Amino acid sequence: MVCESLVRSRTFKKLFYVMIILFVRIYPVFMDQGEDIPHNEVRNWALKFGVDLWQYGKLLTRMNELQRKYHDENIKVARKDGLILIRDMAKEVQNMMSFKIEAVRRITESAEQAALTPQTDNGQPFRYYNAKRLNSFGPDGRPAEGTREMTLTPNPHFDHLPVNTSLSTVLIPPNVEDYDAEVTNAIQWSEHLDPLFIHNYEDDPSLSWQFFGSSTGFLRRYPGIAWPPEDMSTVWQRPRNSRNVYDFRSSAWYVSAATSPKDIVILIDNSGSMSGHKSNLARATTESILNTLGDNDFVNVYKFSDITEETVPCFKDMLVQANNENVRWLKESLATFKSENIANFTAALVTGFEILHKYNRTGQGCQCNQAIMLITDGPPSSYKEIFKTYNFPHHPVRIFTYLVGKDSSSVHEMHWMACANKGYYTRIENFDEINEKVLHYIEVLARPMVMYQTDHPIQWTPAYVGGRADSFLNDKVGQLMTTVTTPVFDRRNHTVRVANLQGVVGTDVSIDQIKKLVPPYKLGVNGYSFIINNNGHVLYHPDLRPLQSNELYEDTLEPQYISVDLTEVELVENENGPRENHSVLLDLRFEMIQQKEGETELAVKIHYDNVRRVTTRRHKYFYTPIEGTPFSLGLAIPEHYGMFELLAEQEIKHSQRNVTDYFKGNNWKVHPDWVYCEYTSGTSGEQWFRTAEERVLHFLSRSRRPGWKWMSLRPRSPSQREHHHQTTKKDKDAYFCDKNLVQSLVLDAMVTEELERHNTRTEDTQQGHQIFGLTLTFVATRSGLLRWTDHVSPGEKPPQPHFSETNVKAMDETWYKRAVDQHSIEPESFVFSVPFDSNLQENPLITATHAVFVEHNDHRVPAAVVGLQYQHSKLASLFQNITSKCAETCHKTCASDKLDCYVLDNNGFVIISEKTEHTGQFFGQIDGTIMDSLVQDRIYKRITVYDYQGACTNSKSHYSADGYKVKPFDPIKSFFKYLLKFLILLMAKIQVAYGTAIAYAQDEGDPIEIIYSDYDTNFEYPNGEDVMGEQDPIIPPPYTNTPSFVPPYESDPMEGVDMGQFGVRPCDRKVDLYVLQPDKLNVSGQSDPLKGKLTNCHVTACERPFSVQKIPYSNLILLVVDTLCPCGSKQFSIAPQELIYDTGNGGCLHKPKDSLYRRRPPKCINYHPEESEINICGKASTTAVSIASLIIISVMHYILALLS
Repeated sequence: MVCESLVRSRTFKKLFYVMIILFVRIYPVFMDQGEDIPHNEVRNWALKFGVDLWQYGKLLTRMNELQRKYHDENIKVARKDGLILIRDMAKEVQNMMSFKIEAVRRITESAEQAALTPQTDNGQPFRYYNAKRLNSFGPDGRPAEGTREMTLTPNPHFDHLPVNTSLSTVLIPPNVEDYDAEVTNAIQWSEHLDPLFIHNYEDDPSLSWQFFGSSTGFLRRYPGIAWPPEDMSTVWQRPRNSRNVYDFRSSAWYVSAATSPKDIVILIDNSGSMSGHKSNLARATTESILNTLGDNDFVNVYKFSDITEETVPCFKDMLVQANNENVRWLKESLATFKSENIANFTAALVTGFEILHKYNRTGQGCQCNQAIMLITDGPPSSYKEIFKTYNFPHHPVRIFTYLVGKDSSSVHEMHWMACANKGYYTRIENFDEINEKVLHYIEVLARPMVMYQTDHPIQWTPAYVGGRADSFLNDKVGQLMTTVTTPVFDRRNHTVRVANLQGVVGTDVSIDQIKKLVPPYKLGVNGYSFIINNNGHVLYHPDLRPLQSNELYEDTLEPQYISVDLTEVELVENENGPRENHSVLLDLRFEMIQQKEGETELAVKIHYDNVRRVTTRRHKYFYTPIEGTPFSLGLAIPEHYGMFELLAEQEIKHSQRNVTDYFKGNNWKVHPDWVYCEYTSGTSGEQWFRTAEERVLHFLSRSRRPGWKWMSLRPRSPSQREHHHQTTKKDKDAYFCDKNLVQSLVLDAMVTEELERHNTRTEDTQQGHQIFGLTLTFVATRSGLLRWTDHVSPGEKPPQPHFSETNVKAMDETWYKRAVDQHSIEPESFVFSVPFDSNLQENPLITATHAVFVEHNDHRVPAAVVGLQYQHSKLASLFQNITSKCAETCHKTCASDKLDCYVLDNNGFVIISEKTEHTGQFFGQIDGTIMDSLVQDRIYKRITVYDYQGACTNSKSHYSADGYKVKPFDPIKSFFKYLLKFLILLMAKIQVAYGTAIAYAQDEGDPIEIIYSDYDTNFEYPNGEDVMGEQDPIIPPPYTNTPSFVPPYESDPMEGVDMGQFGVRPCDRKVDLYVLQPDKLNVSGQSDPLKGKLTNCHVTACERPFSVQKIPYSNLILLVVDTLCPCGSKQFSIAPQELIYDTGNGGCLHKPKDSLYRRRPPKCINYHPEESEINICGKASTTAVSIASLIIISVMHYILALLS
């Protein structure tokens, strides 16, 4: 028994020791898992970090003292009346636009008169200022032969280019020859426009480029300029030989002025005979036609062989608005052609007539011109019965025929189709003649307008990115422009009946000049204005982000028009999905298009920082028409604080001090784009002022002189003055000053200058620099003033670039807007942010801003925003010091490997992390699993943003397994293919020369006459009143006028090549962004942290706890995560992803916008009863063709196909 007892005792001791050892080994893990995270310490860390930053920031920015100083002044807070405000602004914009319209009308009258004046020929060669032949000097210093000398002076108002404001110059595209008699004559008489150009500019110095675009192909532009422009800037350092002006006659500003809106059906022969060169010609011709269309036109493209079908399947049985998007899809569809079968012309023509008649009967489309464009290598018949059935006797549909290729056997049929249907016949054999020949249809559609001679419709183009802005900022990027134009008619008497367009005159209008008349300071922070046209497209809007650069414009003067709809920039908060527009937004859009006045409310999503941040806000919208234009003006103003304005000014005349004393030193700037004061006469020389600050000081000094007047009313348009008003001497020193803005600026300067004079103690700033890494304090005010103080140690240089170089726009800066929004969430708080590329910067800075509100009669409005900049490294060290200590005993701190600690901002970006490379990154990319849990726990709210102005790259791969196979005969095949291509090209050139010689011989003889005995030309026409109905305003085309797929040389087949594979393309994108929900976390920071735990995230079944605590007095949270459990981490990306729509409409991957309401232009001039007297409809000449050469070329093509 004793032995047995001893054995049991020893066994028990062994078990006891084993248990002790196991306990010792397991206890730390057990304790860690048991304790999870020291939540009380997390709360203490967040509280101390937040309180330290708040108290120090409050001390250094002196925000309370600033607020008191505003209250010490005689301030008032008044409610805004949005409708009165917008009416006044709309009148100013209307007045400015009237100036431009009157200037264009004067040029039109002068041009039509000048064209009537016979040009004398004194036997001397005619000399003119050709922009490409200026200031080229020989060895002797004299102008080289054929060139002229012109003095050019840089002018910031005209794209910062050297110009001559006393002369215009002529720009000639490559396809126009100045020795042509018609061109020479038009250049000669249009020189008489120079005095009027000069007068217009003197009368309205805000005028931009004025021009006359001749129908013969040259562009006369004022002020005079050399081409390429003589500018030393690197923007223009491109190869000179590539800098040719484009042929403007296919551009929006020209076509929309020359013609009324049009419904176009393009029929492309896609039968077996239309292969190779002819197919390429047909597609390039189609592109050229599409380039002439704009937002007021409607179009569809059909290919036909044995069947007729739309080239874009989801455009079935419809005509689509010819906006950028639709035209791009139509162009891309041309690459899918495959020639086959026999052409059924009957079905094709019937399809064209049926869709046009349907649109005419149902009130769809443009309800004006209608036309069919037939592109083929030749029909077997003229199909007279179809035309008699559908188009006789009144010819509502014009027929334009394009015979492509060298086969002329169908000339008579094609010619009859066009001439019997008020159209034009064109023969196209080469690529370089396509654009010129397509222009004939524009001349024909212009005839009714020219024949009436009385009506010169005014047209405004959509927005485009033009030359560099006239701004005090150094980054002189391309500015948004629009153009106003009107046609010029030929009033000369001719021996035969014609109706010729002399050309189009116009002037470019800077949209910055329009925005000056809608001062942002009157709208307040986070308020904005916008303008839309009759199509619902925005002329400007703060979220308008043009995809196109201005490089094409700078190289060729060709504008790329923008057709972004209001529904694509106003993003409704509770939208159901992409392009599922909210009824209130659609109502707003409808009312503005209808040019009505009113107001509404809408909750919207606002994104910042290149669609990385988002917030939601409720806006009040006010809108009113801009009379005499197709535009309506809209204002969006935030509810609550946005509906009140601060009235606080310092009367300059009553000021005891010289007001310029408030602007001493170099530590202040004003908003560079706001107009405080400016000279309104170009002769006063705005070039005196190198900076906006210099201009402000100049006018403040003038305001102290005797006889000073504010001149707060801008000059009235010519229509409101005597017609023969002469510029007086007094006018040459005319200026405009915004009294309210200037005196508000003076008061802000006075208040902030006093703060600076009584600055914080030196020891506070030194201590702050050591502990917090303070480098800068600043204040920005509602009047656009920025004042700052550098806080760097002696001998230490401020960070570069300096804050004042990139943050001068006060309430337009993101940090200003976010601070004001944050005030409604937590009034006593700073908004912290870091650059998104902080991980790439050597010494990144943290910016903290706080909005200062003032109160009067229980209404609060933002007066200013104060801020600080800290060295990130110092603030991160402070954070690590705080989070590495515990007030009580704890086993884990942020200094240990067991916890990861992050400071995140209200959009989920990392402000501070133990790993510096995380700084500025979205936390979801670092640990998507935790971020997902934060979203599930409703700490962050996911907000989906649809970007309808996205740019997507084409990622189509052109590689296959064949690319890796070794093919020993490839070099031989390549040599024979090259040889055959060369022979084909040679034969083609010989054939062209041979055909031209025969055609020339025929032209020397009698022209071929074609008489149609069965074509009745004496039917009754309806009178003008029956046809000229009221419609809506006009808007133009989008893309370049050069075919995007012209082969390297004409005989090179391009079938199946998708040119959209290069570069980027517009697309819709989707991105999920995140916003902190502070209601879920106690704002005071006194409550316990929110505790979370990830479970079932690892095979060991371990758990991963985390703790979230709001950092008080800030937009930040402290996130502490346990690292012991190795949970797999997914990633959340905030990179926008392309949206692929599954609309079930023929397999298209986009969502058409054509159901959106639009208003037609007010004028439609598509008929004149005497047009039938004009017999010009294209020449029908036949050319002998060498059968042998055609056989040889065909055989070569066949061999080439086999080798391919």
